[in-house]
Amino acid sequence: MKILDIVIIGGGPIGIACGLEAQKKGLSYVILEKGPIVNSVYNYPVNMQFFSSSEKLEIDEIPFISKENKPRRSEALEYYRRIASSNKLNIKLFEKVTSVSKTENEFTVVSEKNTYKSVNIIIATGFYDIPNTLDIPGEDLPKVSHYYNDPHFYSGQKVVVIGASNSSVDAALECYRKGAEVTMVIRGAEVGERVKYWVKPDIINRLKEGSIDVFYNANVKEISKDSVVIKTANGEETLANDFVLALTGYKPNFNLLNEIGVGFSADKRKIPTYNEATMETNIDGVYLAGVICGGMDTHKWFIENSRIHAKMIISNVLKESV
Repeated sequence: MKILDIVIIGGGPIGIACGLEAQKKGLSYVILEKGPIVNSVYNYPVNMQFFSSSEKLEIDEIPFISKENKPRRSEALEYYRRIASSNKLNIKLFEKVTSVSKTENEFTVVSEKNTYKSVNIIIATGFYDIPNTLDIPGEDLPKVSHYYNDPHFYSGQKVVVIGASNSSVDAALECYRKGAEVTMVIRGAEVGERVKYWVKPDIINRLKEGSIDVFYNANVKEISKDSVVIKTANGEETLANDFVLALTGYKPNFNLLNEIGVGFSADKRKIPTYNEATMETNIDGVYLAGVICGGMDTHKWFIENSRIHAKMIISNVLKESV
C-alpha cells in the first residue's frame, strides 16, 4: 500500500484549502469527506446568506464572484465545487472515516470504503455534524429537528424555534414570512449579540410588534406530539405545537480526536491541544485546521480567519519557514 504524505479528514472549504496547498507543493494526499463536497455548507438552510463578504471566503486567492457583497449558500456551493473539479483535487466523497491508528512512523486511516496509510493527518472536520441536544423528554420525536432547511415546509404550522443565534433568527423570520405561526424560546434576556447586523433590527421589530411570539429567560421542559411545555420566570406554559426547530448549536467530533490521543483543555470549552504556530497537536504528525481548533468555542474560527491554516500546516510538514 502506498504511504501518502497527508490524509485530510474533512472536505469543507478549509480541507479543500489544505488539499490545494499540498498539491501545489507536490505532496501526495487524499481528502476524505463523509458527504458531498463542502458537506457542512450543503446542509445550511437553502436561503442562507453568509456573514462574511465573498472575498473573505476565497481560498488560495481564487476569486469568488457573487451577486451581492455577502454570498448565499448556492453561490458558495458553486464556488467550492468548481475549485475542487477544476484543480482535480484527490477528494473521496461519501467516505466516512471510521478509525485512525498510529504506529511508530505512520498512520492508518480506515474509512467505510478503503484503508489509507500516511505520514501526516490533517483534521478539518468542522463542527456542524453533531447538535447540542436538550436532553429532555420528546426530543426524539419526528417533529423535532436540530437543522433547518426550507421555510415552505412549515407554512400554516405552529412552530417553536429554540435559540437566539443567527440560525434561530433566520428560521423564525423565514418561517413567519411563509405563513407559519412562530414562537421563539430564548434562554437569555434578548436575541444573541452575534446575530447579523442587517437582520437584527428585523427580528427585534417582529418580536416587539408580536408578529413572532417570544419567551425570554425560558427553557423547553418537554415536547409532546401536539404541544411544548416551557419553563419561564412566571411558571410553566404549554404551547400548542406542530414542529420544533431546536437550533441550539453544534459541537466538533471529539470522539475522533480522543481516539487519536489529542489533548483538550480541562474546562468546558474543550480546546484541543495544538501549536498555534504550526497547527500540530500533541500527537506528532496530527494537525488541526479550521473551526475544530476552537473546541466548543465554535464562534472563534471561520473560513475567513482559518484559511491561513493550510499554508501553516504544509509549511511545517515540509519544514519551511512561514
